[in-house]
Amino acid sequence: MAEQGFNVLKIREDFPIFSQRLSGGKPFFYLDSAASAQKPRCVIEKEIEVYEQYYANAYRGVYEFGARVDEELDGGGDREGVREKVRRLLGASSAEEVIFTSGTTMSINLVANAWGRKFLQPSDEVLITLMEHHANLVPWQRITAERGAKLRYIPLSGDGRLDLAALDELLTSRTRLVAVTRMSNVLGTVNPIDVITKRAKEQGALVLVDGAQSVPHEPTNVLDPPIDFLAFSGHKLFGPSGIGVLWGRRELLEAMDPFLCGGHMISEVYLDHSTWAPLPAKFEAGTIPIAQAIALGAAVDYVDAIGWTAIHEHEQQLLEYAWDRLTEVPGLTVHGPGLEHRGPILSFSIEGAHPEDLAQLLNLKGVFVRHGHHCTMPLHDHLGVPATVRASFALYNTREDVDALVEGLHFARKKLRLA
Repeated sequence: MAEQGFNVLKIREDFPIFSQRLSGGKPFFYLDSAASAQKPRCVIEKEIEVYEQYYANAYRGVYEFGARVDEELDGGGDREGVREKVRRLLGASSAEEVIFTSGTTMSINLVANAWGRKFLQPSDEVLITLMEHHANLVPWQRITAERGAKLRYIPLSGDGRLDLAALDELLTSRTRLVAVTRMSNVLGTVNPIDVITKRAKEQGALVLVDGAQSVPHEPTNVLDPPIDFLAFSGHKLFGPSGIGVLWGRRELLEAMDPFLCGGHMISEVYLDHSTWAPLPAKFEAGTIPIAQAIALGAAVDYVDAIGWTAIHEHEQQLLEYAWDRLTEVPGLTVHGPGLEHRGPILSFSIEGAHPEDLAQLLNLKGVFVRHGHHCTMPLHDHLGVPATVRASFALYNTREDVDALVEGLHFARKKLRLA
C-alpha cells in the first residue's frame, strides 16, 4: 500500500481544475499527464504572487522588488531559492549546475549545440535509442550531420525494452555520448540508466538522460549512477509551462561554449570579443521565465511534501489496475513491456479502430487521452502502427478514471461497430 496518509481524493482538492465540469455538468477524466500535468493551487498562487506582489526582472536591479526576485530564484537571507530546491530534487552537488531553460527540448538542444558543436569530431559517434522523443533525436541528427559524426541506435527487444546485448557492438572508443530517456513517453519503459552509464563510462563516453517523463514519478539522483547531463520540464512536474532545467556536471558546463548570447550571460563585452559570465548565467541569456521559475519551486515543494514513495506506489497500483481492466477490451493491444519494467503510461491500439476516432469518441464521454505518434515517429514505424492512443497517470488519478476509460472504449467499439 501507499504511505499512510496518502489520500488521492484529498490530493485532488489541491488542484482547482478538478472542481470543473463539462457542459451539462458532466465530469471529466484527465489521462494526459505525460503531455502536461495539471497544477496544484500552491503553484498557481505562487505565480500570481510574483506578478501581484513583487514582479521585476531578474538579476537587473538592487531595488526591493528586484532583490526579492533574485532571492526567490537563488536564495538569500532565510529564503531558500528555487535553484537550490531543484539541486536537492536531483541530488546534484551544486546549485550552480542547475540551468533554467524553457523545457526539455531547449535543454537537449543546448547540449547538442554547446557541447556537440565544440567537441564532436568526424568519426565520433553519438548513441541514442529507437524509443527517443524527437527532442532527444532530431538535435543529434542535426549536430552529427554538421560535425561529420555518426548517429547510432540501440535497438529494442520484442517487448519494447532496450536490447542491452547490442551494447557490446555499439559502445566503442568512438562513442562520445549516449543520450537516452529514462522513461519512454509511449511504451512507459523504464530504462536501466545504471547499466547504460557503467558501460558508457567504460568506453569514456558521456551520458545524457532525458528525464521529462521520469522526474515527475520517481526520485532522481544524478550522482548515482554518475551521469553527465539531465533534462526535464517543469510543466510535467505540476509546475508552469515555459520553464525547464538542464543539469550538467560543472566541468562540462564550464568547458562548453554558450548556446545563446546576449544580456546576463556575459562578463565583459568589447568591440572585438566578449567573455562569459560564470555558471549558471553563462547559459541563461536574456530574461528567464521569472514567475514560472519561481513557481517551479512551489511544485518541487509540493511533491516533496507528499513523498516519492507514496507517489510511486499509488501510481504503480493504478497502473496495475488499468492493465487488468484493459484486458477486458476486445482487440486491444498494449504496446511495451510488462508492469515490472514500465512507469504509469499505457499506449494501445484497437484492431479496426483509428486512434483519432477512439480519442474523439472517448472525449464524448469526458475521457481525455492523447492520440498520434507522440513525437516518436521512428518508434511507431518500429511498432508497425502509424499512431497509438495513450493514457498516462499521475498522483491525482483514481480508479474511477480507469473505469471511465474502459467504459469509454466499450462505447467507442460499439459506435465503430467493431465485432
